[in-house]
Amino acid sequence: MPKTRFQKIIFASLMAIAMVYGMEVYNAAIRRGGLSNAMFKISPFELIMLSIVVIALQEIIGGPLARKLAFRLVNPEKDRAIAVVLAVSVMTVCVMCPIMSLIATVLFKDAQSELFAKWLQTVAINFPMALSWQIFVAGPLVRLICRSIFGIFAK
Repeated sequence: MPKTRFQKIIFASLMAIAMVYGMEVYNAAIRRGGLSNAMFKISPFELIMLSIVVIALQEIIGGPLARKLAFRLVNPEKDRAIAVVLAVSVMTVCVMCPIMSLIATVLFKDAQSELFAKWLQTVAINFPMALSWQIFVAGPLVRLICRSIFGIFAK
């Protein structure tokens, strides 16, 4: 886990960018009925703005709640590091996916009278990808980068 405030900021920023990128590509593919090479090009402005929103929500709500829920399942001092990482990762997705899906529903889905139903549908569509992307791609990639830079997240 990141130890200093600087390491936490870098880790959170990289994780937010990785998650936003993956979910934006995924949602673009859903909207357009399939994946194309052009979908991998995301506006840097959009990526940065959404990442800032994710970081803010993660710091205020997502992180504290995810750790509280995860530490009901695992003990960071006694359990294996991988169990702690997986518990925190899963709980982070469980908290952040509904929050970000609500934001996406309000901003992009013209849901007005059907807000609740559209939000539930958005969560149902996004959750499996967010969980898979977090556990198998974004999480390992960001931990590898942080391990390379700071020597944290020992193997």
